[in-house]
Amino acid sequence: MERRSFLKQAGAGLAAGAAAAPALAADLPAIKWRLASGFPKTVDAIFGAAETVSKHVAAATGGKFQISLFAAGEIVPTPGVLDAVKDGTVEMGHAASYWYIGKDPTLAFDTAIPFGLNSRQQNAWLMNGGGLELLREFFKDYNIYNIPCGNTGTQMGGWFRKEIKSIEDLKGLKFRIGGFAGQVLARLGVVPQQIPPADIYPSLEKGTIDAAEWVAPYDDLKLGFSKVAKYYYYPGFWEGGAQLSLYVNAKKFAELPKEYQAILEDACAFANAEMQARYDARNPHALKQLLASGTQLRPFPNDVMAAAYKVTYELYEETAAKNPKFKKIYDHWKKFRDDQLQWFAVAENRFDNFMQATRHGTIPGKK
Repeated sequence: MERRSFLKQAGAGLAAGAAAAPALAADLPAIKWRLASGFPKTVDAIFGAAETVSKHVAAATGGKFQISLFAAGEIVPTPGVLDAVKDGTVEMGHAASYWYIGKDPTLAFDTAIPFGLNSRQQNAWLMNGGGLELLREFFKDYNIYNIPCGNTGTQMGGWFRKEIKSIEDLKGLKFRIGGFAGQVLARLGVVPQQIPPADIYPSLEKGTIDAAEWVAPYDDLKLGFSKVAKYYYYPGFWEGGAQLSLYVNAKKFAELPKEYQAILEDACAFANAEMQARYDARNPHALKQLLASGTQLRPFPNDVMAAAYKVTYELYEETAAKNPKFKKIYDHWKKFRDDQLQWFAVAENRFDNFMQATRHGTIPGKK
């Protein structure tokens, strides 16, 4: 074939393809959905994940798939997000599934459980370890198609009005904490308190509670907790990698064109990575600001961590013995966790420990 003839035919093919793209878009329906977030706009790193999804979906569909975003309480209160999506009151929701363990403790696996997976391990379990398939089978009972949509990384242990030097200091402590973590700490004498985000600061200020956990330095600095509680503890061993999920009404998701389904899942995948990046980029500076203002940074004592670990796995075994759905996912999750710990102990742990030792300009082992 002559070069000129080939280019002419190729050009015709490209033109036909370009003409086909808008024709394809024209064939897709215009859709307007509502998304109820369980988070206030002030928690912008988390609330921003749903904003990211909305913007990316609109951009990828030429504005044909529009998602209107509503903050916590605007149309649905935080405790009602899961039911609102299940019942079709809204098409979508953005929430932390462990909020709803009163319905079934199995929901906690979709966010985080104490002494569980870090964010990388959680993503590995879901995306390549069979975890997402198990959770989606479970979520069918709630008429929900769940999509991972954000991770905070390991969270902080929270703000305390007094020091925690031993397990004895936990007894009678009124601590704003819920979910499985609340059940674990209750076995150590803590009195768990369920308090919405907007009420945490005044509750600490008035002494209604003695301590409160939220997320990480970036959020905690903005919310002003350091003004009413001096001691900042770490790590939040109950949230080694707290994942947020996008809930989609399963019937509505099935009705979407395949193109829109793929675009929505891709947008969530981007938002999932972006949230972790936001926290990793912003937490260091926020922590420096907190320390400069007088915050006292403290690690949880080893005896507290050890005691919490012991009662945590006792609780899991008890729950698995009486809840078949929990047991099915727990058995799979635990095997995956054990393999991950074995692997991370090799390359990751050695590298991270060495790099931490070099922070002050010294190289371990160098004379």
